[in-house]
Amino acid sequence: MRPDDTEPVLDIWLNASLQAHDFIDEAFWHQQRDAMRASYLPMADVWVGTYQEVILGFYALHGNTLAAIFVDPAHQGAGVGSQLLDHAKLQKPTIDLTVYQKNTASYAFYLRHGFVVDREQTDPHTGEREWRMVYSGS
Repeated sequence: MRPDDTEPVLDIWLNASLQAHDFIDEAFWHQQRDAMRASYLPMADVWVGTYQEVILGFYALHGNTLAAIFVDPAHQGAGVGSQLLDHAKLQKPTIDLTVYQKNTASYAFYLRHGFVVDREQTDPHTGEREWRMVYSGS
């Protein structure tokens, strides 16, 4: 990710979050935008997926944690997320992540890509139940 990519990445993150997490108040996501810009994105290794110089999606790795993977809603279902996740797997042999239990589409996506549930927990920011999932390429 280049500095000029920040705003398009934040737009994708917000729009995809609102769509995928309709069980969480929209205001929560809008309130997190500045923290994403100032803290979360700078402390992660962020990769973007592009087509003809248009950013279609991105992922962020923080250590071995897949902290974020989002695809522009207009481009979902076209394999962009799979390509991003395959690229992330090349960066780290073991990856962990959390996914809201109510986000059944993403949960199924991670299962298809070889992730397994490690434990159940509660997100301290939203109070929503989530799965911690792990991928081990070995």
